[in-house]
Amino acid sequence: MSDSNTYTPPKVWAWNKANGGRFANTNRPVAGPTHERVLPRGKHPLQLYSLGTPNGVKVTVMLEELLALGHSGAEYDAWLIRISDGDQFGSGFVGVNPNSKIPALLDYSTPEPIRVFESGAILMYLAEKFGVLLPTQQPQRAECLSWLFWQMGSAPFLGGGFGHFYAYAPSKFEYAINRFAMEVKRQMDVLNRRLAESPYVAGDEYTIADIAIWPWYGNLARGQLYEAGEFLQVNEYPHVIAWAEKIAKRPAASRGRMVNRITGPLEAQLHERHDAGDFDTRTQDKLQAQA
Repeated sequence: MSDSNTYTPPKVWAWNKANGGRFANTNRPVAGPTHERVLPRGKHPLQLYSLGTPNGVKVTVMLEELLALGHSGAEYDAWLIRISDGDQFGSGFVGVNPNSKIPALLDYSTPEPIRVFESGAILMYLAEKFGVLLPTQQPQRAECLSWLFWQMGSAPFLGGGFGHFYAYAPSKFEYAINRFAMEVKRQMDVLNRRLAESPYVAGDEYTIADIAIWPWYGNLARGQLYEAGEFLQVNEYPHVIAWAEKIAKRPAASRGRMVNRITGPLEAQLHERHDAGDFDTRTQDKLQAQA
């Protein structure tokens, strides 16, 4: 079956601002800031500017895992960047990430502050800074980095591809949804086959590869992404489901998933995080019970 409306591209593309769909008011074909806004700064060396999307969750889970391992230098302030309001186009945020995408990190623990953007780069930076969750010996290191970059290359097909056309596009088109659904299922099969032979993605140990992949593919396997679990028949990937549930039970993963989150149950949201005491004990107990 073909889509009822066909589109013939013009000779020269033109930006139609009123293109509809969620986030249409913030999407644009040019870079740079749209307004002046100084970023806030808290008391800790690590300052995170983010939102509780899968890419943002990667970094907050990583930071909470570092703290759980006893690395006090990983204490951080997490500031909320509301992308639907265009916060990512403020001059301060663009100064940290010229690409205007969350998450972005500033590390003030060095003589000159270090900016790090792109979630995979932040995970690798923090792993190397604290010497954990990234193997130092080969071939384990190569395996971990290969899966980390697999996630960075694969997730756009799940998010901006399938997620956009299935959940956010103003009109549903069969070809686009089917094309990206097929690719997402292929990716899930890749991951399922790997996890059939290994307890964690990179091998026997939990690493930044798991932290990167879990917010996207773990949430999909658990039916918590785009409400697409039934549509994509995620029950076909039992090894991904088991792995996702195992990580969901980690206290640090539960905490990290709360930070900068603005959707879902109120008790699962922590819009900003400036201290470990910001997590309510009773909320954590609820999250663990639900995990």
